[in-house]
This record gives sequence, structure tokens and C-alpha cells, in this order.
Amino acid sequence: MLRQRIITALVMLAVLLPALFSTSPTPFCLLALILIAAGAWEWSRLNGLGPAGSIGLGVVCVLACAVSWYAGWLQKPLPLLWALGGAAWVLAGATLLRAGVAGWPQIPGAVRLVGGLVALWLAWIAISQARFIGIEFLMSLLMLVWVADVFAYFSGRALGGRFSKGKLAPSISPGKSWEGVWGGMAGVAAMALVWNFFGGDSLYSRLQQRHGVLMLILAVLFLAAMSVVGDLVESLVKRSAGMKDSSSLLPGHGGVLDRVDALLPTLPLAMMLASV
Repeated sequence: MLRQRIITALVMLAVLLPALFSTSPTPFCLLALILIAAGAWEWSRLNGLGPAGSIGLGVVCVLACAVSWYAGWLQKPLPLLWALGGAAWVLAGATLLRAGVAGWPQIPGAVRLVGGLVALWLAWIAISQARFIGIEFLMSLLMLVWVADVFAYFSGRALGGRFSKGKLAPSISPGKSWEGVWGGMAGVAAMALVWNFFGGDSLYSRLQQRHGVLMLILAVLFLAAMSVVGDLVESLVKRSAGMKDSSSLLPGHGGVLDRVDALLPTLPLAMMLASV
């Protein structure tokens, strides 16, 4: 399993890095579009669609993204879209986690499918627009989620259960602890301050320049918390579907949604904060 994970990771890096550092944003946006389409296919399968329906939703997702690209949305300020998308994620995330695994099947299938499609579409526009802004700006968004995940893992392993009475969401993801969440938040706060000391145009520099250090810290803590919400929502959906992974597209890593779940709420919310 470890060997498989390493091989898959190396292949992904070999594809991702040239696209990311290309002089044009187009290769990265195309690669992100392929991944988002795969995510739509996985989402369809998790929600009971057959092979034809799953491919169909993937095609619809590609068309929605392509129309947005053709309309020039990747290079336009979209404050209203980010505000609506961010608010929807906060409200929907809180509602879904409160209802738990048992509540997911009670939502009409069409609403679940459309909701997932919209979430993937928003994430693609956000990550593509971030790439048009600049590589450092994009990396500051991605690193926030990755650092939160890494610090949460190690702090959860080292401190899980020592300061809190219960797990974070035992019926959804039994392995996650409150200590892991706090560790992830501490990690992103430290990273944001260090990044601003050494870096240039990032999400963190924009937040600090416009709103000060305190609001920068509050903003990254909020984004770290929402990355956990994205992870938990996908785990909730997988548990409801009786699946361990969203697919086996990435050997050793599961599916695309398993890799990007924390990014789905974080990307549009980061763009919302950057546009305020």
C-alpha cells in the first residue's frame, strides 16, 4: 500500500508541477477541470447514480465550468458569487453535520446531486481564478489546507483525548479529535505569520494589509475550521453510501474527492475573504 501511495503521489506531482508553474494559467485550469469532472463522477456514484448517469453529471460539470471560463469569470471580480457560495457552505455544513449520517438520505436525491455539482463548480472557479491572480496566491490557499491537515494529524496522534472529553464527530469520522482541530488551527496561524514575513502577494498578505494581524489570524482559523467541515461532510456522505473511499481512481489514495474534500469549502471562502 505504501509503495502504491508513493508511486501515485510521484505521478500526480509529475503532472501537477509543470501545469502549476507554466507561464500560462491555462494548463493548470485544464488539469483542475479534469479533476473536478472526476469528482463529479464520484459524487454521482456516492449518491446512487449508475454508470451512464455518473458520466452524464461529469459532462454537465465540465460544461458548466467551460461556460464560466468562456464568459471570462476566471479573470473578473466575483464578490457576490463568493459571498453566496461561502454563506451556503457555512449554513449547509452546519446543517448536515448536525443531522449526521442518518440525515443525508432524507435529502431529495436531486438536491444532493445539484448541491454537489455546484460545490465542485465553485471550487473550480475559485482555484482557477486564484491561479490567474498568481502562483504564490494560489499556493497560499492550497498550503492552508495541507498544513491544517498535517498539523491536525500529528497533534491528534500525540494529544488526542488528553484535553477533550470526546471525539470531534464519532459517528462520522471516529479518528478525528478536538486536539487535532486545535493543532491544525495553530499550524495555519503560524504559517500565515511566517509567510507574511518572507512572502509577497498571498491571501495572508492581502488580509493583513486590509484588515490587520488580528483579522488575519481569525480568518485563517475560520478557514482551517471549514476545511474540517469539508472533510467531515464527505465522510458523512461516504458512510451513508457504505463506501470507504469515493473511488479508486488514485491508487493508494482513494478518489479525487478524498483528496480535495477539505478544499471544496475553503477555496470559495478564501476568495470571499480576499475580495472583502
